[in-house]
Amino acid sequence: MAWVWLVVIVAVVAGFVALQRRSKALAAQRAARELVPVKKLAFEDVTALGVELQDLDVELAGRQLDEGTNADYQRALDAYDAAKTAADSISKPEQVQDVTKILDDGRYAIACVRARVAGEPLPQRRPPCFFDPRHGLSVEDVPFAPVGGTERTVPACALDAERVKAGAEPDVRQVMVGTQRVPYWQGGRAYRPYAAGYFGGFGPLDWIFMGFMFEGLGDGLGALAAGVGDGMGDVIGGLGDGIGDIAGGLGDGIGDIAGGVGDIFDGFDF
Repeated sequence: MAWVWLVVIVAVVAGFVALQRRSKALAAQRAARELVPVKKLAFEDVTALGVELQDLDVELAGRQLDEGTNADYQRALDAYDAAKTAADSISKPEQVQDVTKILDDGRYAIACVRARVAGEPLPQRRPPCFFDPRHGLSVEDVPFAPVGGTERTVPACALDAERVKAGAEPDVRQVMVGTQRVPYWQGGRAYRPYAAGYFGGFGPLDWIFMGFMFEGLGDGLGALAAGVGDGMGDVIGGLGDGIGDIAGGLGDGIGDIAGGVGDIFDGFDF
């Protein structure tokens, strides 16, 4: 009966190979689905920086800029060009982190230009506004509790800080998840790199990424469960086929044995 066990082993191995292939296919499909909205988000942020630069051009019109202001202005322009190039080359959601990091550098350069022109000290390098990084540098930290979440201290721009202190809703960056618009921090694992580019250099904001990680874990477990379910289906199917072959083989063997016994009895003349 060794051949029976061999068939079973082959069926199990074939099932696990099918499970592995199915898991990879699911991961590729998920990445493709996540890429479209994330890439769109990156281009929207790049466009927002371009609008800020246009506004800055209007503010600087007719002014004689000193060397430091020119240098910061050029840094902002270079950041815009680099962000466009990086956004064009995004082929997987993780790469949006490169874009948002460049955008954050560009917005800080713009803040430096405005400070120099106004004769003010250069601004402290702070994280961008948590509620919408397009708002630029945060000016203070405020307590905030997302719906269903724990209250935390988050960086906010002047307008959002004022809204939160007054008990009003801040101007939150919304993203599409399915057919719903939700705050970007509730968008799931695909938007974690988006936040990481803006906030990754600021240690006190690690809790933000823990939130993204837990949401991503849910997504991952769902995909894993689906993959395991499909894979087990393949395994069971393979085992079923193998057992069917075994049963068929046994049936043929028993039929041959029965036929042989019949021939033996036919040979006797009662």
